[in-house]
Amino acid sequence: MTRILLTNDDGVYAAGLRAAYDALHGLGEVVVSAPAQQKSGVGRSISIFEPLRVSHTKIGGFDAPGGFDAHAVGGTPTDAVIIGIFSIMKCLPDLVVSGFNIGENISTDAVTTSGTIGAALEAASYGVPSIAVSIQVIDEGDKFDDLHNYHYDFDEGIKILNRIAKRVLSYGLPDGVDLLNINLPRHATADTPIEITRLSRKIFNTGVNERHDPRGRPYYWIDGDLILEDDVGTDIHAVFSSGHVSVTPLSLDATSKVNTKELEKYIQ
Repeated sequence: MTRILLTNDDGVYAAGLRAAYDALHGLGEVVVSAPAQQKSGVGRSISIFEPLRVSHTKIGGFDAPGGFDAHAVGGTPTDAVIIGIFSIMKCLPDLVVSGFNIGENISTDAVTTSGTIGAALEAASYGVPSIAVSIQVIDEGDKFDDLHNYHYDFDEGIKILNRIAKRVLSYGLPDGVDLLNINLPRHATADTPIEITRLSRKIFNTGVNERHDPRGRPYYWIDGDLILEDDVGTDIHAVFSSGHVSVTPLSLDATSKVNTKELEKYIQ
């Protein structure tokens, strides 16, 4: 029996998780272990100073009559993967899928901060083929709203995720690839091209907004405008400029591909 672990960072009740379940439930046994609450932006953080509570819950699916069982983990997406593998499944799954995330996860900014990608990285560290999948939002503010009933036509995304997941289960991932990071444009259709891409350097022009509370003391919001253009072949160009689906192969090995002789002058 093929076993799939499904998680996310938007929380166990998010609409994107239900859509991902609908994409996967015909491919094998799907075990759902996801954060009990919204945990976007926590990267691959892990809870090591406090215990984790896990609750069993029932989620209403789009196409699954009666919904499906899920485990709500009181921690991060990485916690949910660890609990899912080592406590709930008690074995390594054949595939881990993290998503659908409401909001694109593009560029090196996302790889190091996204809880969606962090969960997939955690699974990949155990040798499990993994997929992170996200959708572009029309309004950036949508990322921070209540995502239980987020309105989006997931139909094409469900088909794409189903097809790619099926092939990863059949073929595995190529050598040197630990996970696939998929990003769908806001209006993906059956005719939307799928591009194999590389990561853009950044997606945000980072800024800090300083404000003052009623007592005159300063506080700060980290913000930044989206970078909407980049070179052909990058994930930003594919999704933002071309309206294509972006599939970026990622590796856990972040070692720079530099000639080590060039570093000798720093250590001798």
